[in-house]
Amino acid sequence: MTVRPMPPQNGMDTEVETLLAYQEGQRRHVLGILDGLSEADLRRPVLPSGWSCLGLVSHLALDIERFWFRAVMAGEQTAIDELAATTDAWLVGPDVPAEQVVGSYLREIELANAVISSTPAHAAPAWWPAELFGSWRLDNLREILLHVITETACHAGHLDAARELIDGRLWRVLA
Repeated sequence: MTVRPMPPQNGMDTEVETLLAYQEGQRRHVLGILDGLSEADLRRPVLPSGWSCLGLVSHLALDIERFWFRAVMAGEQTAIDELAATTDAWLVGPDVPAEQVVGSYLREIELANAVISSTPAHAAPAWWPAELFGSWRLDNLREILLHVITETACHAGHLDAARELIDGRLWRVLA
């Protein structure tokens, strides 16, 4: 379960490249904190709200990576249609292997990176679901990347807490 760093892209906006590097770090954190957990532990809810590590990864894949980059930024109709068909990304059925959920996250990262690497920082979203957000709006890729970095980091912290409750392991990034 590793995220390969995005290679520098010819013509990629330097600001976007920097923001993407920070997002890649958060993605590595998410996958790293899960490394070594059994299928049962990935599915086990440890907080009163009842979410599991696997459910959170599904949420990151579908509600974060797919939603913000393929649907909102790119306006990709397939992604918008998939969003409408998803009832609760946090729920992963017992018949869905953990490998499949993590694989979905990795695929959505690749697809998101393709959108990010080909979009200037100032580009406006191609689609905006006003019915979900009311008057709140992110105006360009820069703002969306900053929002997604924050959201992914927050969820990485949630996974840190869950992992510590599961087996005591702590995520530490050493310089």
